[in-house]
Amino acid sequence: MNSAFDTLLRGGTLIDPMTGRHGVADIGIRDGRIVAIESTIGPDATARETHDVSGKIVTAGMIDTHGHIYEHVTGRFGLNADLVGVRSGVTTLVDQGGPSCMTIGGFRNFISNPSDSRVLCFLSAYLVGGLEGHLYPELYGPGQTNVEHSVRAARENADLVRGIKAHCELGGVSRWGLDVIRIGKRIAREAGIPLYIHLGQLWPMKEDAPDIDPDEIVRELMPLMEPGDILAHPFTRHPGGFISMETGEVHPVVWAALERGVTVDVGHGSHFSFDMARTVMAAGIRPYTLGADMHGYNVRVPSATDLDDRGRNPFAGVAPFNLTHAMSKLLYLGMPMDEVVATVTSNPARMLGMADTLGSLQVGREADISVLDHVRGRFTMSDNSGVSVEVDEMLAPAFCLRAGRMHKADSPLIPPLA
Repeated sequence: MNSAFDTLLRGGTLIDPMTGRHGVADIGIRDGRIVAIESTIGPDATARETHDVSGKIVTAGMIDTHGHIYEHVTGRFGLNADLVGVRSGVTTLVDQGGPSCMTIGGFRNFISNPSDSRVLCFLSAYLVGGLEGHLYPELYGPGQTNVEHSVRAARENADLVRGIKAHCELGGVSRWGLDVIRIGKRIAREAGIPLYIHLGQLWPMKEDAPDIDPDEIVRELMPLMEPGDILAHPFTRHPGGFISMETGEVHPVVWAALERGVTVDVGHGSHFSFDMARTVMAAGIRPYTLGADMHGYNVRVPSATDLDDRGRNPFAGVAPFNLTHAMSKLLYLGMPMDEVVATVTSNPARMLGMADTLGSLQVGREADISVLDHVRGRFTMSDNSGVSVEVDEMLAPAFCLRAGRMHKADSPLIPPLA
C-alpha cells in the first residue's frame, strides 16, 4: 500500500477483543482516523511520524470506567482529567458521581470540553454530586435527591451522561435504608441508562444505629438490579461486598444478578484486596470492566498541600496504582491478556452504549489508540490490606493517540514499576 499517513505505527502486537484480532500489524492514521490496518504496510508508505512499536501491545484507546476528575469542584477528591487520561495512556474517562443535575453544566464546560481526554460521566443520584469526596454523609440522604431534575439533566446531556451513580453501603443504610438506591434506580430507569452501585462500607455508621448485617444489605439490593446495571468493587476489603461475612463465599444473590445481565466493575481504588479477589475469581466471577478509581485521597498529587490530612480520610490508600497497575493485578490473578484488555476496551464501550465508536481498532474509526509496554522481570504489587505479591510481568503506558493526536505517558500520577 502506497499512501501518505499522518502517523504510522509499525510492528505492534494488536489486541482487539471486539474483532478477535491478536497479532502483529501496522496501523496507518490520517486526519484523526484509522485508515489502514495491515500485517505489513509497505516500506514505501510515507508518514509524517513513524513509530516502531515492536514488542509493545497496541489496543483500542483504553477506557477508565471509574474516575474522579471533577477537579476543584469536588475539592481534594477530584484529579486533573488529562493526568489520569491521555497523559496516563487512557483516551476515555468516566467520572463516577462527581457531577449532579445541579453541576453538570460546569462539568461540561470546565472539565469535559477543555480536556484532551474524552470525558464522560455517570451522574450522581444526589443533588450535591461528589462534593469534597463524599466526606459529609448527611448530604447524601433521600431528601437530597430530585428525580425529575436528575432525569432531565441526564436526558439533556445524553452525550456526556452514560449512567447514574449511587452507593449501597453500611454507613448510608444505617441512616436511610435502601431508599436512596431505590431513588437512583428510578432515575436510571426513567432516563433509560444503567445504574452503577458502590459496594463496601464507605461512611461511618450513624451514632446509636442498630447493628446491621452487611449480608442482608446485599440480599436486599440485588433484586433491584436490572440487566446492564453495574456492581462496583467486587474485590473490596470492606464489609458489604460480594463475599458473605457469614459463609466467606460469594452471595448466591450475586450470582442471580449476574445471570440476569448485571455486570461487574473492579473499581480498584483503595478497596482492592488480593484475598477477596482470589476468592471471587476462584468462584468463577470475572470482572467485566476495570475502573481504576483514582482520586485525590488515594494517589499522591504532586501539587497537593494537604497530604498530612490523608490519614484522617476513610478513602486513603497506601499502595500506588493506576489503570495499568490494576490490569497487571488481573494478569497475576490468572485472567488471560485478551480478557484483561477487554475490560478496558470492548467491554466498557458496550457498558457505555458506545460500542459503535469506542473500544475497537477498525478502519474508519477515530484513532483512539493506547500503546503499552509489556515488561518482564520481578516486581512487587501491594493492596491496601497490607498484602504484597511478587509478579513477573507488568503493563505500563507508553503513549496514546486521541483522535490521532499523540500524547506521551508522562503523568506524574503513573507509579514506578517496583
